[in-house]
Amino acid sequence: MNILQVDSSASGALSVTRELTAAVAQALLAAHPGARLTHRDLVAQAPAHLDNALLQSLRPQPGVALSSDPAFLKEVAYTDTLLNEFLEADVVVVGAPMYNFSVPSQLKAWIDRLAQAGKTFRYTAEGPQGLAGGKRVIIVSSRGGMYAGTKFEQLMDHQEAYLRAVFGFFGITDVEIVRAEGVGMGPEAREKALALARDQSRGYAKAA
Repeated sequence: MNILQVDSSASGALSVTRELTAAVAQALLAAHPGARLTHRDLVAQAPAHLDNALLQSLRPQPGVALSSDPAFLKEVAYTDTLLNEFLEADVVVVGAPMYNFSVPSQLKAWIDRLAQAGKTFRYTAEGPQGLAGGKRVIIVSSRGGMYAGTKFEQLMDHQEAYLRAVFGFFGITDVEIVRAEGVGMGPEAREKALALARDQSRGYAKAA
């Protein structure tokens, strides 16, 4: 089994999601001896945001030549690396803290590299069809406030809802959430949220 752990928090050692993605990944390894873990740190090696050249590389237009600039070619090669890691993974553990009601820009840039017609999705006469199904995605979510089950969820959750939509578009139906929310509401609330999420993370060590 191939496990891909993706981290996008810029908080370093203070990150809630980094602690929890590591816990989930280690629990999965314990449950599946012989599994292979790949760790992708999107802050340490951030994908460049899309510009005209990168967009052309992802969605080629007839008659338009690609740039030969070395920095651009390096980003194209990085795109291939990110896509192959994702497609080869059986389980993807995504660390996704909520930043201003959405996801970190590094995580959005990663998704932009994965969203390639003919690779992770295609358009058909019946509508879009995901091509990356059959894998499991575990979203590790952290939030400073409380959103799940409140009046703010529908208005302000452009984090978990967005990720569910994206992975669903890629054809992935097995999407789970490990959530720690309220972590910005004081030390007691933070520790309570972390304790619940840690318990959930340890649950992945159960034999499959």
